[in-house]
Amino acid sequence: MMKQLLNNLADITAHREHTRLERSVISALHELTLVSQVRVLEIFSLREELFVQEKILFRDGQLCEPIEHHHDDAKEPLSQYPAIQTCIREHKSAHNDMVGTEHVLWLPVWLHGKINTCLEITNTKPFDDAALEIIGGIFKVYCNYKSLLDYSERDALTGLFNRKTFDDQFSRNALSIAPNESHHLDSNERRHHENIKAHWLAVVDIDHFKQVNDQFGHLYGDEVLILMANILRASFRSQDRIFRFGGEEFVILLRSTTFDDANRIFDRFRQNVENYQFPQVGKVTVSLGFVGISHETPVVILGHADQALYHAKKNGRNRICFYDDLVTSGVLSSEISTNDTVEFF
Repeated sequence: MMKQLLNNLADITAHREHTRLERSVISALHELTLVSQVRVLEIFSLREELFVQEKILFRDGQLCEPIEHHHDDAKEPLSQYPAIQTCIREHKSAHNDMVGTEHVLWLPVWLHGKINTCLEITNTKPFDDAALEIIGGIFKVYCNYKSLLDYSERDALTGLFNRKTFDDQFSRNALSIAPNESHHLDSNERRHHENIKAHWLAVVDIDHFKQVNDQFGHLYGDEVLILMANILRASFRSQDRIFRFGGEEFVILLRSTTFDDANRIFDRFRQNVENYQFPQVGKVTVSLGFVGISHETPVVILGHADQALYHAKKNGRNRICFYDDLVTSGVLSSEISTNDTVEFF
């Protein structure tokens, strides 16, 4: 048991990415306590209401692939999780309860005074003292290590992943991500490949953000950025990745989605922002440029998305543009100038 515990702890602390860390923790909990199910639940706010979304599920001895659904279908109101509500209200570090015939242990992860994740551990029999001691020890290691990762990976204001994390993760993994097979097809050919799932990268910019800061002050500007981060979280799935690049610019990595769905999801996010009433500031809009992730280098992929964003901002703002369509129509050249790349990076 001691050797197994040490091996699990070594594996947990070997990761530098949250999802891999969480999978390692789930694996350790199962191996050491043989619990029947573990879920990692993501908790986020939208329009001052808290929602819960399943991020990882371990059941029947194996990790289950995330269900292919969009965020609107995946999120559930926090009111459906009274145990988590109790933890928040009483600032509890754990809650043990019976749900039907099963025993469930909720372990909220508190970061910066707020719950952003909760482990839901389910077992067919009561948790004995030995199991609770092991679970508690693993969970403390997880929380401490998650806090360290969070500090180095996250933007301090919005809580989104920062630019450094994007550079580390995307530059390292871009070529290993399944390429967008329809990336180099023209618009007519793409219609015949609409069911092909691919990965997409979008660059988002808040329209006229300087005017917000100039007219209302930087405190309200910061509030817009924080609320924008909440809308981003609520508009995309847990397996997608959202980054703040600094200022009013964000990057989205949308995973395993058809072109039609990607276009719809990005435009739905644009509409979510347009329909949101920002306190004091009122209406805010965003422009977005996106591109399929191909075998090009990360610099080129980002440069293409940035070109599409620039076209969206130059042609009316509050719109989304797809890079390949702009190239096919002759609006953009498929080459990125050195000056464009240097300016973007």
